[in-house]
Amino acid sequence: MTSTGPAPTAPGPPVATQRRFRPELQGLRAVAVLLVVVYHVWFNRVSGGVDVFFLITGFLLTGQLLRSADRAAVPVLRQWARTLGRLLPAALVVLLGTVVAGALVLPESRWLQTVREVLASALFLQNWQLAADSVDYAAQNNVASVVQHFWSLSIQMQVMLAAPVLMLAVVAAARSAGASPKRYLTGLLAGVFVVSLGYSVALTAVDQPFAYFHTFTRLWEFAFGGLLALVIDRIRLSSWARVRLGWAGLVGLVACGLVLQVDAVFPGYAALWPTVCAALVLVAGETGSRTGADRLLASAPLRRLGDLSYSLYLWHWPLLVLTLVWTREESVGLGAGLTLIAVALGLSVLTERLVRRPRDPFRVAVAGLAVVLAVTACWQLVALARTSSDDVVGTDLHPGALGGDVPVADLLPAPAAVTEDWVRLEQWDCATLSGFDWNACSLPGVEEPERRIVLVGDSHVQQFAGAFVPIAEQSGWQLTAMVFGACPFSTVSEVDPGAQACLDWNDAVAAEIAELRPDAVVTLASRDVRAGLTEQTPDGFVERWRQLADLGIPVLAVRDNPRFDHSPADCIQQVGRGAVECGIARDQVYAPDPPYALRSDVPANVTFLDIADAVCDDALCPAERGNVLVYMDDNHLTATYATSMSGLIEETVRSSLGW
Repeated sequence: MTSTGPAPTAPGPPVATQRRFRPELQGLRAVAVLLVVVYHVWFNRVSGGVDVFFLITGFLLTGQLLRSADRAAVPVLRQWARTLGRLLPAALVVLLGTVVAGALVLPESRWLQTVREVLASALFLQNWQLAADSVDYAAQNNVASVVQHFWSLSIQMQVMLAAPVLMLAVVAAARSAGASPKRYLTGLLAGVFVVSLGYSVALTAVDQPFAYFHTFTRLWEFAFGGLLALVIDRIRLSSWARVRLGWAGLVGLVACGLVLQVDAVFPGYAALWPTVCAALVLVAGETGSRTGADRLLASAPLRRLGDLSYSLYLWHWPLLVLTLVWTREESVGLGAGLTLIAVALGLSVLTERLVRRPRDPFRVAVAGLAVVLAVTACWQLVALARTSSDDVVGTDLHPGALGGDVPVADLLPAPAAVTEDWVRLEQWDCATLSGFDWNACSLPGVEEPERRIVLVGDSHVQQFAGAFVPIAEQSGWQLTAMVFGACPFSTVSEVDPGAQACLDWNDAVAAEIAELRPDAVVTLASRDVRAGLTEQTPDGFVERWRQLADLGIPVLAVRDNPRFDHSPADCIQQVGRGAVECGIARDQVYAPDPPYALRSDVPANVTFLDIADAVCDDALCPAERGNVLVYMDDNHLTATYATSMSGLIEETVRSSLGW
C-alpha cells in the first residue's frame, strides 16, 4: 500500500444521529461503514462511504443549527462542546492505542512518518498533511500509515467547528435585512455547493491526489446534505415511489465501489454517485412498506451497528495496517479478515462503554490531547535519537557500493531516517523554467564551471544526482537537475500515458536544454526494471536522444535500478540483517544484455552507464551493501548509497564523455 498518488485511504467517520426522527439513517450509516471495512480488508480499495458520511454530517448539522437559530440563538460554544464531546474522546483513545502498538510493531523506517501523521491527526490537520505529501514526490512513496484514515475526521471536524460561526453570521445578516435565516442559509449552502463542486471537478482533473485530501473539494458534499435537510420535509411522494427510491439508493451505494476506482477518480463529479444514492435513501425515509429498504435499514442489527460505526471506523484501519506489517503479507484472507473485523467490533463496544460523553468536554479534550501529544513527542524523541550517527559513508566500515568483506556495523542511513534519505533538490539554487512551473536546480558553489551537466528525467534521475555530486564538486562542474516525478525524459508520457502535464514538461525542458547547450545531458537509459525481466528502453527515450544529437549535445544514459514488491529497508528490520529474501535475484531483474544494447537505432551521441554491478553482486541485488541501506523505499536508492556509488562510476563517466 502506498501514499502518493494515492495509496488505499480510510473513509470519513460517522457522526451522532437523531434516530428518533430518522430511523433509517442509522442503518444507512451502518451500510456505509460495512462497505468501508469490507472494501479495505479484502479488496484493498475505497468504497465511497466517506462521501456518505460527509453528506450525513451536513444533513444533521444543518438541522441542528437551524433549530438553534429558530430559538433566537446560535450557541457557538455549546455546539463546539457537543462536537468535541461526541467525537474527540474515542478518537484520542484510538490514537493513544495506535501510538503504543505502532511503536511495538512498526519498523523504525515508519516511525517518523507515523509520528508526523499522529500529530496532524490529533490536531485535525491530517488531510492537509496528506495533501502536502501528495505534492512532495519524496513523500508520495510513503506507505499507508496507521492513522491515514483520520484525514476524513479532520475535514469533518474543520467543518463542524466552522459551521456554528458561519451560522451566527447568517443569522445576523438575515435579521439585519429582516429576512428569514433559512432563506439566507439556503443561499449560502447553494453557493458553497456550486463553487466547491466546480473547484473539486477542476482540481481533480489536474491533481487528483491533492484534490482527494483537500477540504475545499469536499465542502459541496456537506452543503448537499445541508440543502437536503432544508427541503426534505417539503418532498411529498407516494409509498410506491419511496420504496423504489430507497432501494435504488441502497443498491447504487453498494455498487459504487465495484464500478468506480474511487481512490483514483474522487472527489470531482464522480463523488455525486454515492452522495446522490445516500440522498435517495434519506428522501425515501419511512415508506411504511414491508418491502421498503428502510425496513432493512431500521432493523435492530443495523441500528446497533450504526451506533458502533464511528468506533468501528476508527479501529478497523490501524488493526488492518498493523496486521499486515506483523505478518509481512500484502493482504488478509477470509478467516484473518473476519477475525480482524471481530476484534475491531470488540474494541468498538469497549470504546463505547468506557468513553462516555463528558460533562466538561473542553477540559477533557485538552487533557486527552495533552496525553496523546506527550506520548507521541516521546516517541518522536526516541526516533530522532536513532537517526543520529557520527558514521559517514565511504569509510572502511561503511563502503556502501564499494562493497568488500567488511565487519558488520550500524547501518547507514539509520533505519529510522531511511525514508528521509533523499537527494533534496530544493536545497540547491533553483530557478523557474521558462514558461513552466517546475524548477531547474543547480548545485551551489560553482561560479565558473569547467563543464555543465544537466540531469533530466524523473525521480530515478534525481536519485542518481547523489552519485554525480561528489564528482562535480571535485571537478568544478556545474550540475543542474530538471526533474518531474513519474515523468522520464521522453517524447511520450511513459508512466501515465497521455498525461498532458508530463508531455508539456518534457517539451519545456527540451527547449531549455536547447537554449542552455550544456556539455552533456544525463538521463535514464531504461525503465521498469522488475522481476520477470521487464526492463525496456522505450522509443520515446531514443527519440529525445536524437533531438539532442541534432544539437550536438552528448548524452550519458544511465541504466535504471530494480523495483521491488516490498520495502527492502522494512524487510531488514523485520527479518534481520543479511536476509537474502529482502533483496532479489539479479537474473530476475537484469538480463545479461541491457535492452538498449539490443537496439540498432541508438544515435552516436549516446554512451551508457550500466549501474547493475553497483547495486547487485553476481547473484543478488541486496537490500544492504557495505553496511549501507541501498533503498529508501521499494524503488528509490538512498542518497547515502547513491553517494557511495560515486567512486565506482567516476572513471566510466569521464571516459564515456571523453573528459
